[in-house]
Amino acid sequence: MLESEDGCLSLRERGIGILRLTMVLLFAACSVLNGQAQSSKLSDYDIKAAYLFNFGRFVEWPSGGDSPNGGPFTFCILGHDPFGLNLDHMLAGRTINNKAITVKRIATAEESSGCQVLFLDAEEQGKLNKIIEALDDEAVLTVSDIPEFSKHGGMIQFVEKENRVRFEVNLDATQRAGLTLSSDLLKVATAVKRQSR
Repeated sequence: MLESEDGCLSLRERGIGILRLTMVLLFAACSVLNGQAQSSKLSDYDIKAAYLFNFGRFVEWPSGGDSPNGGPFTFCILGHDPFGLNLDHMLAGRTINNKAITVKRIATAEESSGCQVLFLDAEEQGKLNKIIEALDDEAVLTVSDIPEFSKHGGMIQFVEKENRVRFEVNLDATQRAGLTLSSDLLKVATAVKRQSR
């Protein structure tokens, strides 16, 4: 990695890092609809599925937390599944940290044991505080498109900006869980919030 004389990355190098991450996100988004016509328009949830995969790649879990006992890297969906089979198709055959990926649908936060990334459907909004509280000591990356999710202790919230799916990060929540987010991921976020629940 190149550094300038004062030890900081040059603007050019930072720009290249952001460009690389953006290209990875776009590549994943384009491959979401495996087996479907290339002319098909990607839905918001196709884009969100691609983001979920990349969140798994750009987050570091505490030692052994990315899949305890050598098990698979598990993406969980709590509540209604807005992705259908698109998430399963996109993740089929892929790995994270050399671990096979599985997708698991769960009905309660108590079933989240073994999940590394947990997507909460909007129908869980009424139970949000209880769910976040139940996961408080777990090294689980929580993601949702529930309005004000990050303000209520969620880690990554999908938002719409300029008619595009983007995301914001609650850095306090990720740090409390012992998760480390790549600086490149944070640079692509629309907002990085630091506030206590």
